[in-house]
Amino acid sequence: MNLDPFIRVNDLPFTASAEDVRRLHGKPFKTGRNSVGLNELDYGSVIYRFQDCGRLEEVTMQASVVIIGQRSIGFDALAFFIHAEDDDCFERAGFLVSPRFGIAFDPKEPFWVTALAAHCLDEWRRLS
Repeated sequence: MNLDPFIRVNDLPFTASAEDVRRLHGKPFKTGRNSVGLNELDYGSVIYRFQDCGRLEEVTMQASVVIIGQRSIGFDALAFFIHAEDDDCFERAGFLVSPRFGIAFDPKEPFWVTALAAHCLDEWRRLS
């Protein structure tokens, strides 16, 4: 995963629409609505989640390495990195969430990492 926090994931900006994702990746393996009310485009190794208004909320992908700027962090070291570099990180529902880097992940579930849009951090904070 090549991450520019809150701006883009790989080559896809957080301003992208579902139609932009379909143009880039084609037809998803499956589509649906998840348990928190987001619309998903599931391509197997990457899942895009959108609000009903079409705004991109999350991009979850298999990432054995997360690249942030000039830093490459292996998944096995990601929790240590987040705790060391983000004083505001927190845990919710088994996920470690980094407001500084805009990611959420379950350290026990390699290699899935979710890149977050800035506007959805408050939702993560409200989770119990």
